Amino acid sequence: MSSNNVISISLVRPKTSVLDRSLSKGRGEVNLSCFALLFSEVVQYCQNRVYTVPELQNKLAKMGQDVGVKLIDLYFVRERNCKRETKLLNMLLFIKTTLWKGLFGREADKLEHANDDERIYYIIEKEPLVNKFISVPKDKGSLNCAIFIAGIIEAVLNTSGFTAKVTAHWHKGTTYMVQFDESVIARDKQMEER
Repeated sequence: MSSNNVISISLVRPKTSVLDRSLSKGRGEVNLSCFALLFSEVVQYCQNRVYTVPELQNKLAKMGQDVGVKLIDLYFVRERNCKRETKLLNMLLFIKTTLWKGLFGREADKLEHANDDERIYYIIEKEPLVNKFISVPKDKGSLNCAIFIAGIIEAVLNTSGFTAKVTAHWHKGTTYMVQFDESVIARDKQMEER
């Protein structure tokens, strides 16, 4: 073989896609009007398959839970090398800050602990993005589309081992009431004692 037939191997830089980018370092890449249109279609899709407001809210919460299960895998597997939060307050702060920034480009407005029940926490958002472009008919006045976000929060908590029920309420804008299972509170107290 002569020296003229030399094969050179060049380093090929792998292509990176939006799926390979860090979630915490990225910027919002979804146009607000596109999101509003997509979410309004989700609400209409759900509304056409139910008869009552509670059924509609349950359907939106379920769709939010499906999103939350996928999000928790992205954050903890890809961003944190499979290291999950083990303390209750740290997990709630993760949701209020990191998760909220990833979803909405900013932190949630407040995180509060109930005075009368140690199992209840509140995440408060004055103007949820999902309610911003939704007009609720008078006959469905109790509808709060932020129940979709409550579903996301509930799935993130439950998948992470913090069994809870999350509901959305019209109070100070929208308040997400997070009610933890008694076993979660007992486990958290044990961890603090160590």
